[in-house]
Amino acid sequence: MTDPGPDPYPQFEHELGLLMRRARSSSAAMSARLHPDLESSAYLLLTYVGRMPGVRSSDLAAHIGVGRATISRQVHKLEELGLLSRRADPQDARGQLLELTAKGSEIVAATQDSRRRWLRTALTSWTSDDVAALTTSLAHLNETLEEAAAAARARCAED
Repeated sequence: MTDPGPDPYPQFEHELGLLMRRARSSSAAMSARLHPDLESSAYLLLTYVGRMPGVRSSDLAAHIGVGRATISRQVHKLEELGLLSRRADPQDARGQLLELTAKGSEIVAATQDSRRRWLRTALTSWTSDDVAALTTSLAHLNETLEEAAAAARARCAED
């Protein structure tokens, strides 16, 4: 491990960038395992829908950080592949609610199992407490960055 010195932000930026590149590469590999024609964000999209069945397309787009046109294209592709289904939102005639199909649930579960086995193997030198501490820190980081992004969006909307 490198000592970040008195100003930890340059090292933090470097480590975060490296983690993000590895995460993008991993997500692309997981999406390719689901189907070779899928975009790299498909795995993240499917796992989120699996955790949040009945999520609205617009909420999914906001969570993933893409526009409605992008999410619509991706949802359409996943629907064509039989991994995702849409149904009308009873509270909003224009809205659609998303759910995994049985095939989608099965494929996502198998892919998650494989990824988790890989993580357990990769982190064999870590204690359970180390993994839990990192998990807590990453959750806090994600919450903090989302709050900062929401504040920035609000400032842009005011301008």
